[in-house]
Amino acid sequence: MKFLLPLCLLVIAAAELGAQTPEAIIPVPSEYTLTGGTYRFKEEPSVKVVRSAMSCPEAYSMKITRNGVKIKASGDAGIFYAFQTLDQMTRGGRIKEILCCEINDSPRFRYRGMHFDVSRHFRSVEFLKKQIDAMASFKMNRMHLHLTDGAGWRLQIDAYPRLTEFAAWRPQQIWKDWWTADRHYAEEGSAGAYGGYYTKDDIREIIEYAHQRHIEVIPEIEMPGHSEEVLAAYPELGCSGLPYKQADFCPGKEKTFEFLETVLSEVIELFPSEYIHIGGDEAGKGLWKTCPDCQKRMREENLGDVDELQSYMIHRISEFVSSKGRKIIGWDEILDGGLAPGATVMSWRGTQGGIESMAMGHDVIMCPGNFCYLDHAQDAPFREPESIGGYLPLEIVYGYEPEDVTMPKESLDHLIGVQANLWSEYIPSDQHAEYMYWPRAIALAETGWSSRGNRDYDSFRKRVMPVLERMREDGYSTFCLENEYGERKLAQSGLKHKAVGASVKYNQPINMSYPASGETSLTDGVAGGWSNSDGRWQGFLSDVDVTVDLGEVTPVHYVGATFMQLAGPYIFMPEKVEIYVSRDGAEFGLISEIWNDVSVKCPDLLFRSFDTLCDIETRYIRYVARQGGVPGGWLFLDEIIVN
Repeated sequence: MKFLLPLCLLVIAAAELGAQTPEAIIPVPSEYTLTGGTYRFKEEPSVKVVRSAMSCPEAYSMKITRNGVKIKASGDAGIFYAFQTLDQMTRGGRIKEILCCEINDSPRFRYRGMHFDVSRHFRSVEFLKKQIDAMASFKMNRMHLHLTDGAGWRLQIDAYPRLTEFAAWRPQQIWKDWWTADRHYAEEGSAGAYGGYYTKDDIREIIEYAHQRHIEVIPEIEMPGHSEEVLAAYPELGCSGLPYKQADFCPGKEKTFEFLETVLSEVIELFPSEYIHIGGDEAGKGLWKTCPDCQKRMREENLGDVDELQSYMIHRISEFVSSKGRKIIGWDEILDGGLAPGATVMSWRGTQGGIESMAMGHDVIMCPGNFCYLDHAQDAPFREPESIGGYLPLEIVYGYEPEDVTMPKESLDHLIGVQANLWSEYIPSDQHAEYMYWPRAIALAETGWSSRGNRDYDSFRKRVMPVLERMREDGYSTFCLENEYGERKLAQSGLKHKAVGASVKYNQPINMSYPASGETSLTDGVAGGWSNSDGRWQGFLSDVDVTVDLGEVTPVHYVGATFMQLAGPYIFMPEKVEIYVSRDGAEFGLISEIWNDVSVKCPDLLFRSFDTLCDIETRYIRYVARQGGVPGGWLFLDEIIVN
């Protein structure tokens, strides 16, 4: 008698039948039928492959009997993925007995990607090939190479040799050392020069290696911003015409489009990918407002502002790429000023940009930073290697659901996939990068392949443990999930104190970038976690100045609040905190002044309570935290505690 099981229950079923337990498959297949019995083999399994029409080119079916394995698929990709499933079930040949079963499997999304920032810290061809092997094992099919950025240009371009002779090298190996210095570049071969680039033969090797594993390599050539390295080598392409004075290309100059079209022509000739990524994010556009060339372009094209000027630039590049038979992808900033026809949007600033793009009929790849940016710490930051900050554990990554409930059903066909992004500013070594990818990228691989109803975190965690063990045996550096510390302990339970539920008057308005739960946040009994963006920390670019109303005059013996410091995202302690009290809400008296003793130069994630012991009766408490004097610095606190 046959019965149908989601494969997340495979281990349990195998144990109940008394058979050797095969590895549970990641990503979870669409359906799994356990047929009874086991297949034993001495060396390699006996496998028969049959071509058979299927609705999806990556779909496959597999039947394992006592006599061997039969695979059906319509294309090479489906056959390849069937063998990846078989490899996982046998744990790379380590297990010699597997359960008899039937598997029918196909992907949820057609785009299942990983992003590699090789600009900030260069990665070798061998490193990329090693990650391609892991990607293929988990049925991921897009490798996004961030080849250009201010920290270094990484691709040979014959027409512009200074891009690799000069713009690919810098005096400092560590990105943050370069960033805090003068951000200059170095000549190739000069003493101490750090960097590197891929020759065209290197790229052909990577592309062919990936192609054999059904992975498409997508190049990113950043524009108009994040282009300091280009404009140091070819300053005539910037508004000022001077090196080290700008980060944005000048869209008012025809030389800029000549450069970009020439570069893209070489890129398109080299990369056979469907997509060419053109960046588009975080352009400052400040010089465009006064640049004579940009202003002239805006008048000639009837453009209302610099956002429309950026849109004009992206439209021109999109038309050029389309003329070569390719499509562009851009970060969601390419929405600003109007989206180019046919452009695919990579939504990273949350999901709203992606939702808007889908509604306009554009394809979208979801990679919201709160779920898909693997440069955040994956465990308690005090136990982790250096990162950009924040806290993004495996459970949160796995919990991301791309199909937002606000998405109209008629737009869902434009949601084509998900991507794991790892920016490498704080990740200099290959081993560190691997550690940040795995296992979180595996979680997104399952999100991209497996149906929503087949996914369960508790099951995934159990299934991924032996997978990580195997990866480490094969030479990968992975996070040790079995030793996970987890969320900040205070954030795992509610706080109890006299001010819980008390009303709060904001004498300085809430900053809507980090509002937490709004006007109830500072007295809701909820402590913040390891990350300032977890929705429990409230952020201020001004002084914090709030008044808590306890509802009636009551004895008070303690008043305090915890602040966070993390230099990477510019979060610092207040210079000092002042605490005032009042019985009537009109006349306030100062009861305590607490000065900060934490240096702004400390790079670690820190928490410090600014508090006071007292012996008073009061109804109103005014809590004031003064900015620490760092321009652009944030103050973050989670709760004002009164006892």
